[in-house]
Parts: sequence; C-alpha cells; structure tokens
Amino acid sequence: MAVVRYVAIGDSFTEGVGDEDGSGEPRGWADRVAAGLAGASGGPVSYANLAVRGRLLDDIVGPQLEAALALDPLPTLITLNGGGNDMLRRHTDLDDLTALTTHAVRRCAETGVRLLLISGADPSAGLPMGHVVHRRAAALTVAVAELAATHGLGMADVFGDAEIRRPGYWSPDRLHLGPAGHVRAAGLVLDALGVRGSVPAPQLLPDARRGVRTELAYYREHVLPWIRRRLRHRSSGDGRVGKHPTWTTVTA
Repeated sequence: MAVVRYVAIGDSFTEGVGDEDGSGEPRGWADRVAAGLAGASGGPVSYANLAVRGRLLDDIVGPQLEAALALDPLPTLITLNGGGNDMLRRHTDLDDLTALTTHAVRRCAETGVRLLLISGADPSAGLPMGHVVHRRAAALTVAVAELAATHGLGMADVFGDAEIRRPGYWSPDRLHLGPAGHVRAAGLVLDALGVRGSVPAPQLLPDARRGVRTELAYYREHVLPWIRRRLRHRSSGDGRVGKHPTWTTVTA
C-alpha cells in the first residue's frame, strides 16, 4: 500500500469557506479529498492544509508552497489552486499568474513531489461584474491546462464543470461554494487523482428566482462589506494561518 502524504495549498476555496461544520470551522473539498484518498488506499493518509482565505497567488506559490515542501517527511502529493483573489483586483496580469504557477510546477518537480493543478469553480453568474471575472478566470484556466499538458501533470477542471455553476451549490455570498459545492468539487478532484466514481449525483432543489428584496439584502450583507475591506486594504485572511499546518492523520 503506497504511503500518501497530501498537502493542499490555496485560498478560501481550498480552506473550505462556505462549508463550515457545527463549530463554525471550515471543512471543504480538500478535507473530503483526504478522506477519499484514505478510503481508496485502504489506510490512513497524512494531511496538511495551508490554505488561507484572501491570499493572492504570489502568497500561495511563495510562503505556502515552501512551507509545504519543508514538512517532514516530504509530501507525496500537493494540490494547487490560486488566482481567484487576483481576479477580483482591478488590474490582473495573466502572464504574471501563469509565471507564478510555472514556478510552483518547477519547485515540485525539483523535489519529486506530485502536483495536481486545480481550476476553481466559476462564481461569475451570481457576482456583480461577473462577466469580467469569468473572462479572466477562463483565460487562466486555459493557461493552467496548457501548463499541465506541457509538463505531464494532472488537472482537475472545476471551472469547466457546468453543473457546479447552479445556485444550489453556492453559499449565500455567491463567491464561495456551499457544502454541496464542496462535495462535488471533492469528487472532481478525486476523479482527477484516479479515484473513479467519486463525483456525486446532484441532489438539489430547483433554482430559486431572485427578487428585488433578495438582491438588496445580498448587496447589504455581502457586497458592501467586501467593498469596505478593499477600500481599507484589508483581507478576510488577515491574521489567519492554515487550519492544518502540520501533518494530521485522516482515516476513511
């Protein structure tokens, strides 16, 4: 039985925001992937999650990746997703994001660690100026797919999954996946890792219509606080660290 030591790096998508447990702590697709890997391997998996909400790609492939590669013993698998927060900034340079991802590919190759690249789910249908986010994220997804093909890496294309774009997969803020979304994303990642039959069938209610009151409440509760943080140059991840910074054991 092959030993599995899995590290997830990224932002809120990988941290699991939107899929909180009874105590308010995020679970998310990466925790579910670790459990799925344990089930598939028939034994426990060593797991670390260094992702922090709000982080830009430079933070992810810099300090987070180096912390992952500094773990003892060395990981056998790292999943990387990032760039979502970069997309929400006024100026985003696709070439810079591609170069940062290329750096991560090379660092993992140097150390012999398997890397799985992941494109994040597409939230653009529910967001203000969502067409801008979609255009940027689609271009980055193409660039990451080309990078994966060039280097012979696996890729989980969550962005390209049409099913997960339905409102029922998302949390009230429309930016982060809800529990059903994280379950589906975990299935897509496990499928990309060779654990077949892991993508669940949808069990959602019909998509609800959004009226004027719903939209006003959404802007008040989610959009305006986000704008205030941007104006104050604050991040939702300020002062936070990864939820599993060292090895923890996960069973099936």
